Amino acid sequence: MDKLRTLEIFLATCDGGSFASAAKSCNTDPSTVSKAVSRLENQLGLTLFQRSTRQIRITLAGERYAQTVRKMFQDLSACEDELKESNEVPKGILRISSAVCYGHLYLRPMLKDFCQRYPDIQLDLEMNDLHVDIIEQDIDIALRTGYLKDSRLVAKQLSPMDFLVCASPVYLKKHGIPKCVEDFSSHDWIGFRIKQTGQLQPIFLPDKSGQYIPCELPRTHITDDGEAMANMCIDGFGVAQLPHFLAKKALKERKLISLFPYYRPPQQDSGVFVIYPKREFMPARVRVFIEFLNESLRTMGEGHNYTWVQDWQHEVSF
Repeated sequence: MDKLRTLEIFLATCDGGSFASAAKSCNTDPSTVSKAVSRLENQLGLTLFQRSTRQIRITLAGERYAQTVRKMFQDLSACEDELKESNEVPKGILRISSAVCYGHLYLRPMLKDFCQRYPDIQLDLEMNDLHVDIIEQDIDIALRTGYLKDSRLVAKQLSPMDFLVCASPVYLKKHGIPKCVEDFSSHDWIGFRIKQTGQLQPIFLPDKSGQYIPCELPRTHITDDGEAMANMCIDGFGVAQLPHFLAKKALKERKLISLFPYYRPPQQDSGVFVIYPKREFMPARVRVFIEFLNESLRTMGEGHNYTWVQDWQHEVSF
């Protein structure tokens, strides 16, 4: 018999004043109750009840022990109620880890509306491009461009990650418009170094049939910061292949020109993902945040299998 069950029987005996009464309230028989109490007394090395042929009477040690056990059950019940409520009501601290650029450009502008909708949720926001162990770091949600497969985690795609070959109008006026892969040998290229691996992000350009192929091109300039890469492109340092969330604002403001139709990597793990620990009961603060993310992205023309880029008409005239 487990300890909690034994303690329940002990309290029932205290409250009922007899083994028979305790047996009735615990849905068992008096013999089982008597044995459970005796076993508890042997474990403690104390006499909890004085027994006679006609009645049992709790001892001073038994009364003191009963007070402690009763308080323990009350605290346990209160804790369970609080945890159930926190799982059902959106409140508490929500710990978020986001990829840096996506966090600044997409996530941060959403947060004011989220906090206004859920004022009882407090945010703990970390911007980090490294794939941290979110379970070890006690993180509720991570937003990542790509993910590492981990059986402890759930990864749901918020959107694909579409790439656009971009250059500034000033750069194109000075250096001309590249029409095909061969033209890029005479152009400056801005490369992106992936922090996680230290490798350069591959470049994919369309061949004559329009199919995207990997291209080995020298990078004139290199950075490991996405926003720096986009701004260098805007400033005329060269051509860059930018993910949709980095290119969006500059394209709409015509600070950048899209040279080719978008490229979408075929790998299933190349999109933007929301990642969280696998658990049977998801806290309400996590559930409503994921719902809010998807809702906000839909208003921006994005979903788990599309981005705004699909409706964007690339052009090179200016």
